[in-house]
This record gives sequence, structure tokens and C-alpha cells, in this order.
Amino acid sequence: MPADPVIVERVKHLREQINHHNYRYYVLDSPVVSDAEYDALMRELKELEARFPEMVSPDSPTQRVGAPPLAEFGVVTHPVPLLSLANAFSDDDLDAWHQRASKLLDGRAFDLVCELKIDGLAIALVYEDGMLKQGATRGDGLQGEDVTPNLRTIKSIPLTVPGGKAPRRFEVRGEVYMPRTSFRRLNEERARQGQPLFANPRNSAAGSVRQLDSRITAERRLDIFVYALGWAEGGTPMPDNHWETMQRLKEIGFKLNPNSRQCRSLDEAKAYCREWGEKRAGLDYDTDGVVIKANPFSVQGQLGAVGREPRWAIAYKFPAEQAVTQLKDIGINVGRTGSLNPYAILEPVQVSGVTVKQATLHNEDDIRRKDIRIGDWVIVERAGEVIPQVIGPVRDRRTGEEREFRMPETCPECGARVVKPEGEAMARCPNTACPAQIYESLRHYTGVMEIEGAGDALCAQLLDKGLVRDVADLYALTQERLLTLERMGDKLAVKVLAQIEGSKTRPLARLIFALGIRHVGERIAELLARHFAGVEALAATSEDNITKVPDIGPAIAASVVAYFREPRNLKVLDKLWKAGVRMQEKAAAATGPRPFTGKTFVVTGTLDAFSRDGAEAAIKALGGTAGSSVSRKTDYVVVGREAGSKLEKAKGLGIKVLNEAEFLELLRQAEAQTKKGQ
Repeated sequence: MPADPVIVERVKHLREQINHHNYRYYVLDSPVVSDAEYDALMRELKELEARFPEMVSPDSPTQRVGAPPLAEFGVVTHPVPLLSLANAFSDDDLDAWHQRASKLLDGRAFDLVCELKIDGLAIALVYEDGMLKQGATRGDGLQGEDVTPNLRTIKSIPLTVPGGKAPRRFEVRGEVYMPRTSFRRLNEERARQGQPLFANPRNSAAGSVRQLDSRITAERRLDIFVYALGWAEGGTPMPDNHWETMQRLKEIGFKLNPNSRQCRSLDEAKAYCREWGEKRAGLDYDTDGVVIKANPFSVQGQLGAVGREPRWAIAYKFPAEQAVTQLKDIGINVGRTGSLNPYAILEPVQVSGVTVKQATLHNEDDIRRKDIRIGDWVIVERAGEVIPQVIGPVRDRRTGEEREFRMPETCPECGARVVKPEGEAMARCPNTACPAQIYESLRHYTGVMEIEGAGDALCAQLLDKGLVRDVADLYALTQERLLTLERMGDKLAVKVLAQIEGSKTRPLARLIFALGIRHVGERIAELLARHFAGVEALAATSEDNITKVPDIGPAIAASVVAYFREPRNLKVLDKLWKAGVRMQEKAAAATGPRPFTGKTFVVTGTLDAFSRDGAEAAIKALGGTAGSSVSRKTDYVVVGREAGSKLEKAKGLGIKVLNEAEFLELLRQAEAQTKKGQ
């Protein structure tokens, strides 16, 4: 019976779409849909072909792995095809895969190996007599591109291996990737040169490997994780299972992902998937899932493959960290310092398992640099971020109806004319009485001063009811006034008032931070409190005096002085003082000599005896200052393993450099001096 014409047409359409996206992804390294959208198309096609087997054809995308190699590169035929993997999106999918495999093995148990699925470019490396002879891309799984000169530039790929521990001829397979740090540097450089930005590290890695000029590849700081032995001939035999084979490859010089794990059961493999689904944001590379493999090669051989997918392995896919959706509009939030912060209003889309409707756009200059327009289809990413961000537009999907964004000339909250100081990225509302700024300032103050119970909703009500007009008005609240608010009972009112009263005795550094002075975060507030010991002294000082404080530059100093010149701010400070809020640091009890007083240290690299925080705490306990950057004001730079640019800068400035042993000796002498003086 002929298939339904509607089904035939749908299958044809799906194949055309998937072939187009394969070409964009594998050949041009410029996808126009997210991985999740591509996976959905492939799943639908597979389901239709499963229901109507007569529609399966050799040229169907389900029977292919990628796309044909480009003619510009030499063509390499893979002796053993590089297969693709079936995908699992849930524990149920993993159960179904494991049950099918167990059934084919007549119930025979087998252990598993779990490996993070790196989002990069799959390659195959062939070695003969200990020498790297050829490196090729996966291509369509049967044929790839000869990119040997480019792969030779990747420092983690060994050019030679010891012959005594390796087969005479063999192939290893791996994933070339671009670390996130390298990706950010690359895009920053491309932005400076006015070039289009890469959408993600995967496209950057693929585009870098597939360069006709290997010098460009060498500049891109690529890396690799080897994940399999493809085949081997002659010489030293390899172990009979995947895990031990990978350890052998590590011994002879190949880089393996250190987070791989051997698992005794499917439950352990599921736990691994859950663990790395939560931890992946902390990695310096992108991973979109976990590859789960049967460990014994005998089991792999018995299970074999179906089509282009091995039965002995499966890819468990994490929820997508990126998605493509439409930018419906750009809204504006006004921050506590008056900054006008643009944000994307999106067609709702699932990213990392969360429905995203809005995303950050940073500032107007960033929107211009990325060429993001209202109406664009855009790439949205969470990737460990609590607040999603728009990476960039999908220019190929433009219709011509998109509109360029223009920052409003007046504040959307109070109507004041917007200003943009020269040399700054942010446009600002200059009206310090702007309702939006007061609300954000109140939220910031109650959070920093640890006033529990005074959350966003309460702050909004206090402003709406006219009970507070600035942060100092918090201290004039009474139980009767609080009880006029919604959902406010006697018990909660008493608690909030007690918290407000308790905030009066917070350390000076907390108050300085809570005031919301532009550029003054928690660490800078601590430096200012330590050096000026009171709000009155800080308000009376000059920019020049503030810049004498280690780690504080002209921009911060100018911001502090400007804050204390604003009459409205001085009125708030006067109200805080009259309310009994502590405005100066308590005098420290005399504890004997402090040998590091007046000395500034910078700690860089990894120390054995201390964490960095521990080393800095030891410095502060002896009267010293722990800085974060090296300048002419720095007295000592303490260096551990893998010290970077700070060490070079210290040498260039002629600053005293201490290794860990010298630092420990200096601490010992200072502590002895302290005890002697007590």
C-alpha cells in the first residue's frame, strides 16, 4: 500500500532541512539552528522511517554521519568508519538502550565507561612507527578532510609516541575543542577588527581546524581530548577493553579527559550524568552530554552496529545551553546608579531546561558590535549563567523587516534627559530622585546590611505607600506604619524592625558598600574603611588621597568624591547618622607590633601551604594589605605554581618577588617579631 502523500512530503521536507543544516554545521561551520532544533528534526525523521521502513533510502540523513569533505582539502578514507551515536534525552531512554543491549547479550552483565561529550570537531590521527602520519576530520564518517598540517599546530597532540608501548600502526580518535577562555579572547579580537563573531566555541574550533593556512590554526589555542582507539596493526597489542586501552594511550602521551569514569552499572552511569549536568558550567570547555560505552571490546563486537550507530554506545544529551529564538523587542531597566540597561524580550524558548523569555544585552555598544536588531532570530545562551544572554543574531534568517535599536533620549521611569558620559559604555539617567534608582538602591542597601524580611516586595510597597523616600527612612519606620502594608502581621513587623535596628551596628565597610557608590564593590569598600576609618573622613578627602590606597585608581576615586559632593547624598548620610547608624570603624585594640603595616602583597599562582585566601588572611593579620593587581604601589609579589602575567609585570617593575619558601620564612620572622613585642 503506497504511503500517505502527506507523510511522503513531510519526509522529503525533513531530509532537505537536515541536509541543509548538515552542510551549514559540518562544511560552513555556521549553523542557523540550535542543536535542540536539529535533534528534533532528526528524531522526527527517524520515527517516520521506523513507521514506514519502505521510505528508508541510502541517501537519507539518518544513514549518514555528517557532510562530504570540502574539495579544497585532500580526501581521506577512514578504514574503520567513524560512527555517529544514538541520543538519549532521559533516564527512560537509557533504560531502553541498556535493555536492548542486554537482550542481545542473553542477559550477560557488562561494565560501562562514561565520558563527557565534548562539543568540538571529531578527528582521527594515524601513527606509523611512532610518528604522526595523518590527521583527518570525520567528514561523513567514511571520508574526511586531510588537515594534518593544522592538527600538528595543536600542542596537546603528540607528534611522536614511544614505540615499545604502542602498536606499529594505529589510529586514535578525539575531539578538538576551543577552551572557553580562548573563545572569549578570539571574539574580543574579532570585535576589535570589526569581523563577525563566532556563535560558540564549537564553531570556532571547527573553523580553526579547517583553515587553508595552518598559521591561523596555530593562533587559535586549540586543545584535544582523545576518546577512542580506532584500529591497530602489529607491534605491542592493546588491552581487551576500552578503559584500559585509554589508560595505555594516556601512558604513551595522549591527552584524556580526566573526568571520565568506569561504572559498574547503569545506575552509576545515570548518577554520573546527573552529576555533570550540574557541574558542567564550571568547566573551561563546552560539553553537551555524556557518552556511555560498553567497556569490554568483546561486548562491543557482539553488539555491533545498526545503520551508522553502534549498539554498544549511546549519547545522553544534557538540556541545551543554547537555543535560537526571535527577539521581539528590546526593553530598558534603570539601575541603582542610573544606568539604562537594555534587555531582550524573546519569544519563549527552552534553554537548559528553563523557559527563557528575557535575556541580557549588556549595553548599547554591545548591541551595535554584535549587530543585533529587533525582529532578529538570535542565539540565546545560559551556559552556567543564572541570567541568559544573547550571543548574537542569525543573519541568514533576516527578512529585511528587522529594526536597529536606539537608546531612548529620556528615562523611561522619570522622563529625565538621558546622558552618556564620554568614554563610557552605559547611558544614564542623571536624576538621583528617579523612582527606579531609589527602588534599586533600597534593594541593594537592605541586602548588603542584612536586613532580613525586607525583600523586593516589601521595598516596592514601602516606596509605593510613600513610607520611605531613601534608605535612611528605613530607620524611621514604626510598627504601626508597617502594619498598613499588605501581608504584614504583628510578628513579621516586629522581626523587620529588629533587623533594621540590628543593621545600625554593621561594620563600616558594609555601610560604604551599601551606599551604592558607583564602582565601589565589597572589596573596595573594605579598603576604604581600613584607610579612612569613618564616613566623615572619607567624605572630606581628595581624589589624590584616595588613589594612594593600593588597588584604587582614578575612576574609583573620582566616583567616591562625586558621591560626597551630591547634596542629596549628604542629606541621606546626615539622616543615617542621626538614626544611630555606625559611621566609623571601631578602634582596634592594641595587639603589639604589626610588621607588615604599610606593605602591599599580591599573591599569584598556586601555593602548597595555603589557599590564596589563607595567604591573604595571614598577610592581613600581620598588618599588611593583600592586593589583586600588581602596580608600583606593590611591595611584594608572592608566586606559586603556574604564576602568570602578574609575575612578568612584577619583574618589569622591579618589585620584590617571593617564592613560597621565602614567603613562609618572611611570615615566620614577622610572627616571631609580633610575639616578641607582646
